[in-house]
Amino acid sequence: MRYLVLVSHGTLAQGVHSVLKMLMGENPLVLSTSLEDGMGADAFTERFRETVSVVGEGDEVVLLGDIVGGSPLTLSMNVLQERGLLSSAIVFGGMSLPMAIAALMKLDAEDPADIRAEIANEGRAGVRELEVSDTDEDEDEDL
Repeated sequence: MRYLVLVSHGTLAQGVHSVLKMLMGENPLVLSTSLEDGMGADAFTERFRETVSVVGEGDEVVLLGDIVGGSPLTLSMNVLQERGLLSSAIVFGGMSLPMAIAALMKLDAEDPADIRAEIANEGRAGVRELEVSDTDEDEDEDL
């Protein structure tokens, strides 16, 4: 089995998880946890261990974290390493909802390269500036 695991500071991971449920339905392969304000590294690490306790030997993880180099992502990677899961994991920082949707839709892909490509493509495509104008003309067409 392959799990999608979301980690973040604050409640971003749970928020993304909640939207995934709303858009795509409940899925036991999606897990999430976060580093709350005032929580130490040890407490988060234990929380993450508990969150991924359902992941078994031979399972794989797609890990999305909010910030590259941030504590939630690095501590989570440490736990995956301890469990022997990091070498087969797919790990991305800079999590966004489009990336999470892409990961969930490709979770059962046979080739992990397909998952990596889809997540990266959605991450890049999901960031763009929208041009707005002060005129009311063609307002609906511009969006």
